[in-house]
Amino acid sequence: MNFLQHILDLGPSVMLPLVIFIIGLLLRQGIGKSLRAGITIGVGFVGVTLVISLLTDNLGPAAQDMAKRFNLGLSVVDVGWPGAAPMGWASSVGTVAIPVAILVNILMLMLKWTRVVNVDVWNIWHMTFAGAIVATATGSFWLGVVGVAIYAAFAYKLGDWFAPIVHKYNGLEGIAIPHGTGALMAPIAVVTDAIIDKVPGLKKININSEKIESRLGPIGEPVIIGAVLGVIIGILAGYDVSSVLQLGIQLAAVMVLMPTVVKFIMEGLMPIAEAAREILDKRFSGQNYYIGLDPALLLGNSQVVAASLIFVPLTLVIAILIPGNRVLPFGDLATIGFFISVAVGVHKGNLFRTLISGTLIMTMTIWIANLMVDVHTKLAVDTGTISKGQVASLDQGGSPLMFILTELFTLQNIVPLIVVGGIYGFCVLFTYRWYKRGMKELEIEGEKNESAHT
Repeated sequence: MNFLQHILDLGPSVMLPLVIFIIGLLLRQGIGKSLRAGITIGVGFVGVTLVISLLTDNLGPAAQDMAKRFNLGLSVVDVGWPGAAPMGWASSVGTVAIPVAILVNILMLMLKWTRVVNVDVWNIWHMTFAGAIVATATGSFWLGVVGVAIYAAFAYKLGDWFAPIVHKYNGLEGIAIPHGTGALMAPIAVVTDAIIDKVPGLKKININSEKIESRLGPIGEPVIIGAVLGVIIGILAGYDVSSVLQLGIQLAAVMVLMPTVVKFIMEGLMPIAEAAREILDKRFSGQNYYIGLDPALLLGNSQVVAASLIFVPLTLVIAILIPGNRVLPFGDLATIGFFISVAVGVHKGNLFRTLISGTLIMTMTIWIANLMVDVHTKLAVDTGTISKGQVASLDQGGSPLMFILTELFTLQNIVPLIVVGGIYGFCVLFTYRWYKRGMKELEIEGEKNESAHT
């Protein structure tokens, strides 16, 4: 366990390359190809980390200054995933979370309950945090372990359901995103998309960065959109002219750099993923396995990046409008793109629809994060993360599945449990039917193509 913790402490930019290098060797890719794949992925994650740091160091304080300037009364700071993940790993559940999540994956593969082979070990922290919250709320280590197992199984199933979207929209064949935030929130987008399709007028609205660029010319390019958003946020934060312009350039840089650095991750992952899929397909014919990877891959899409930047100020507005909310979005503002990464694909890049579903996603997230402040703070105190004050997080602290599991075991917030459980449960069931219908259509299409060739 100490060895696993030591590996985790290296962070995703070192840990994932090590995992990919080992997998490459197991797949008989040779030392050279495996090493190149691992290092290339590491370079990509370093790039992503630098871009996210650019946002955290500059956009985060601007958002906080904006909140203070307008006296928003949000007293509990969102520590973000960089603050939440260590709490999960430092908990008692954190010592067994990785083996539990891997065993769940292996069991589901053996029983043919999933086709996702998850190599995204770092993001097991989502499952770990959920289990740690359950253990903290109930006082039971074993209920925490059960929480990890349920969360892991659900994430792998979501990876199955949304893999066709990742393939068709993002062009990542054989890849799944069994992510505890991006995939977990996507069922809300599926229901939103279906509702909009039933509304005359709304269903015809299609806005994306390409259309904006074609209408406005150079002014509509992502780099200009990023700069304009930065300037607006800087002005609202009360910055001077120099700082406003600097923030504009910094957000413009994010729009350009994020897709660029993500390409390195894709370059390293794709050969390994393809080799793994070929071997699995040969040994287990007809199964069409998916390799489970980090949603950072989806940030290479310009629509995801554009929506991410739009949701920075919008998330603050949502936090202000929710009655009784105390949580100030801060730490996770830089990674808002992960919340809506799969949703963008569900909407086929339509930013108008993404804004609607994303607003619903962030509203639920902030509301849950606010309800979980006390338990979140207790976990932080128990793990020695803080000694005073209160904390929250949007990523996992606002997870509907984590909230449902915790409340089912404790029955502390019955009405919110009924509301969140009812809404999210309906979205999940609807998504399952949506997935099954989509798979049937693909089968029919495949049969037609096969008959056309014979």
